[in-house]
Amino acid sequence: MIYYNDWDQVMRVFGTYINDLRPNDGYHFKRTWVVLFLRYTYWKIMDKQEIINWLLEGEVAIQYQVYRDLLFTERKDLQDRIAQEGWGARFMAKRNPDGHWGKSFYQPKWTSTHYTLQDLRNLCITPDNPLIKKSIEIILQNEKANDGGLLPIGKTQLTDLCINGMFLNYASYFKTNENDLESVVDCILAQIMPDGGFNCRSNRFKTVHSSLHTTLSVLEGITEYERNNYNYRLKELIKAKKTATEFILMHQLFLSDRTGEIIKKDFLKLTYPCRWRYDILRALDYFQHAKVKWDDRMMPAMQILLKKQNKDLTWNVQAKHSGQTHFEMEKAGKSSRWNTLRALRVLKYFSILIQLQPEG
Repeated sequence: MIYYNDWDQVMRVFGTYINDLRPNDGYHFKRTWVVLFLRYTYWKIMDKQEIINWLLEGEVAIQYQVYRDLLFTERKDLQDRIAQEGWGARFMAKRNPDGHWGKSFYQPKWTSTHYTLQDLRNLCITPDNPLIKKSIEIILQNEKANDGGLLPIGKTQLTDLCINGMFLNYASYFKTNENDLESVVDCILAQIMPDGGFNCRSNRFKTVHSSLHTTLSVLEGITEYERNNYNYRLKELIKAKKTATEFILMHQLFLSDRTGEIIKKDFLKLTYPCRWRYDILRALDYFQHAKVKWDDRMMPAMQILLKKQNKDLTWNVQAKHSGQTHFEMEKAGKSSRWNTLRALRVLKYFSILIQLQPEG
């Protein structure tokens, strides 16, 4: 029989083994051992009640997602408060009389209507918010391009697929009329790359390889569309979701499929808000949200995520994307409730852990 102390030693040895591996070693883990290690790691964190308490001392949007994602409790009362206090209220107060934020739909970054709606969706503000739904109606009335997407660009007046993927995400979350989303879906499906992913430059420039940035933005949009029970071309979208997921996994989330080298070091930085940019925590958080099954090719990214944990068991916001913001939710270089929450729900999902209860 193996007692707790023996398991503790086994997991320390296994953790050292994982940390010593190089991402391009071509290793394959037995899934049972991976689950055991992730379960152990998550349990060691969550056994510290102060982590839960610290998260629950944060903004109401954080509290709501902690209860929902870590404590298995749907707190509608907390969600209802997001529009009335804290970050949610501050974003809503920035809405202009014309229904936009910033100067227009996409200007300036990051105070435009588009990125503010992305922030509000990620806060999980209630989907039936009438002011937000009105703003989306204004976008659809004024920003549609000939290719069916949003925000025509340049001489060609074609649209950017990253923008369309992000729009499909928050428009679906806020339960936009399906008929208004059909042309956006058409635009997305018309741009699947031969490698199974997406690239925002593919309709305007000669491109031969998908982009992790674009592919993840589109995946988030497709998943939210599916989750909210839309039907238009759904089978094709699900097929596209499968190939796009494989595209990310083929790159082990951050490695070149040709050389095995890191594609871009910024992919390893844990930023928040993510905006349109890709990073490994955003990808892992998407996988848990979309209920993607564990794949051993996720392990290099998981290894890096665990290495980035602080001694106090939190994770930092490591960097911010430059640009104008409404306000700063968290400071770069400091412990982040957003990233700690996101990392923990990734670990929870992939380790299938026991229920946890808040103190008191």
